[in-house]
Amino acid sequence: MNTDVKYSLKVFQTVHDLNLAAAELIVAIASEAIAARDRFTIALSGGQTPEKLYSLLGESPWRQQIDWINTFIFWGDERYVLFDSVKNNAHQAKSLLFDKIDIPASNVHVIPVHLLPSEVAREYEKTLEGFFQSDSMRFDLVLLGLGTNGHTASLFPGTPVLNEQIAGVRPVYVIEEEMYRITMTAPLINQARHIFFLVTGVNKREILRHVLGDSYQPKKYPAQLIAPTHGEVTWLVDQAAAESMTPRNN
Repeated sequence: MNTDVKYSLKVFQTVHDLNLAAAELIVAIASEAIAARDRFTIALSGGQTPEKLYSLLGESPWRQQIDWINTFIFWGDERYVLFDSVKNNAHQAKSLLFDKIDIPASNVHVIPVHLLPSEVAREYEKTLEGFFQSDSMRFDLVLLGLGTNGHTASLFPGTPVLNEQIAGVRPVYVIEEEMYRITMTAPLINQARHIFFLVTGVNKREILRHVLGDSYQPKKYPAQLIAPTHGEVTWLVDQAAAESMTPRNN
C-alpha cells in the first residue's frame, strides 16, 4: 500500500454488524453534508457485498433518518448491460432501496447504458459536470468494493484506465469478463470527502492483505490507487475477511 495513504480499518464480527455500522455512518455523513451544503451526494457500488446494506437503508428506522429529498445518487461504475438486467448495478439498487424510499426520480442519476460505451462515459461525465457545475466533482461519499483480483469500481488490473490522470468517466473492456464496463477514474473517486470500502467473506482475505500490506503496485492491485488527498478512507471489513488484521485509525 502507498505508505502516504491514511486510512481507518474497522473490523466487525459479522456482516450484519458491518452493515449496521455502515448505515449509521452514512446517516451521519448525509446529515453533516446537508447541514453544510444543503445536499448529500453519494456514489454507489454494485456487486453482492452492498446488497444487504441497501436493503437495510430501505427499512425502518434507517430510511426515516436520511433526507432523501436532498440526497443525490450516482454510481461509481456500471456493467455495460441493459437496465433491466440483474447484472446492472442501478437495477439492483432500485429493487433493494429506491422502491422503498421517497426519493425524487430526478435525484437518481443512472449511467445511460443504452449508448455505445464511449458515448456512455462521455454522457455520464457531462451529467456529473452539469450537476456539480462550478464546483469540483467532489462526492460526499463513495462506496467501493474489492474484487478478489484487487479491482475496485471497474478499475481492473492491467487495464489502460489505471493510467488515467484526469477526474472523469471512462469505458473499459474487461477481458476476463468479455464485456465493457463504465467507471469513474481513480482521480475522480479520490476527490471524495469520504470513501468506504466494504469487504466481506473469507474469499477476500488474501487480496485484502495484499492491498493493505504489500508495497504500492497499483497495476496489480488497482484498489491501491484510492488515495484521496483531502478525504478519508475507511475500510469496513468483517472478521472472515480480516483474519488477524488489527483495526487501525491513522
